[in-house]
Amino acid sequence: MQNILDAIAAGDATTGDFASLTMPESYRGVTVHKDEVDMFEGLTAKEKDPRRSLHLDDVPLPELGPGEALVAVMASAINYNTVWTSIFEPVSTFGFLERYGRMSPLSKRHDLPYHVVGSDLSGVVLAVGPGVHLWEPGREVVAHCLSVELESPDGHGDTMLDPEQRIWGFETNFGGLAEVALVKANQLMPKPAHLTWEEAASPGLVNSTAYRQLVSRNGGDMKQGDNVLIWGASGGLGGFATQYALNGGATPVCVVSSPEKADICRSMGAELVIDRSEEDYRFWKDPHTQDPREWKRLGSKIRELTGGEDIDIVFEHPGRETFGASVYVTRKGGTITTCASTSGYMHEYDNRYLWMNLKRIISSHFANYRESFEANRLIAKGMIHPTLSRTYALEDVGQAALDVHHNLHQGKVGVLCLAPEEGLGVRDPEMREQHLTAINRFRGV
Repeated sequence: MQNILDAIAAGDATTGDFASLTMPESYRGVTVHKDEVDMFEGLTAKEKDPRRSLHLDDVPLPELGPGEALVAVMASAINYNTVWTSIFEPVSTFGFLERYGRMSPLSKRHDLPYHVVGSDLSGVVLAVGPGVHLWEPGREVVAHCLSVELESPDGHGDTMLDPEQRIWGFETNFGGLAEVALVKANQLMPKPAHLTWEEAASPGLVNSTAYRQLVSRNGGDMKQGDNVLIWGASGGLGGFATQYALNGGATPVCVVSSPEKADICRSMGAELVIDRSEEDYRFWKDPHTQDPREWKRLGSKIRELTGGEDIDIVFEHPGRETFGASVYVTRKGGTITTCASTSGYMHEYDNRYLWMNLKRIISSHFANYRESFEANRLIAKGMIHPTLSRTYALEDVGQAALDVHHNLHQGKVGVLCLAPEEGLGVRDPEMREQHLTAINRFRGV
């Protein structure tokens, strides 16, 4: 592993130099264990502590198959799917690995008594399997988390519709919170040259998700002048949605939960901000009953900010807590795009406001390769910026996941894997200098 690090640090190692490196027999990876899936039985979700279930283990290097690549992971990031994996909710991810393992002899590698987690990375290609032509050892890359087989016709219009579509590091093994990761070659994209390893790793999952959900024709198909309601507008997903709305000529209406988060939105250029802590919206009277008066109060606040206009697109991801309000405040003929349910999966809304007003609910899940590539291209061009606020060591992933679980973080939380310290990996310092304020906008918040 040290030889690999030395070659990366040298900066002038050739493809041949990397190809001649001896691959390690094992590497360190953050795992959950199959024999511990019942460890939190009887506890509520918030009582479950990822520090107990996430382990840093030495694991064997997986066999490299056709169309695949092994990547030396310099940095990764925490996503909510790692929190779900660590608390074994809504289901244990070992069920995903078992089903994947039954698909083929090659996929059987993923069905193990441990699961190496993580759905983001930046790093360097170490080796590629048969049939890989566009990527060679030594290339600096980031990876998106879409894993597909494309043996069925269903996925050839939109790869997200492949019946064997999975999220790498969540529904597959050998993820990015590790020193080495196994990915399909069609997950790889060029690393933005002006970013550090940890900055480049952090946008992957959430940036691509926000792009599809809001910008793509598969999602909100946002246009200039749209009013876009963005829940959690300074968070991992919302921070990118806010940037896309501003870049695309739309007007973001940013919903946040503190004055500090409101300041972040304003620093990005958003002018219309709703601080939930100040307004004290209570959309639920009790765990079973919503309060439509609070929906109306939110709608009135939105019209006050927009000069009397309603919302064209709602960027939804909290789920149960906010969904009734989201459906209500959307304009006639408007769109609610939903990609997650961090506050609960069983959504409730008054269908009269949907059907009588011809509103649409569009489901959105991650992004296809083209959408992910476009989202990464905008990062590389300095048009969209990372939302990294803090970076942890690989040994501290449990604490990082706990912070995300309890919403103690801002933007994205990064993890150093092979990178010995922050600030490494910048190849275009001139471009970086032009965007330094935006790159560091979430830092220390």
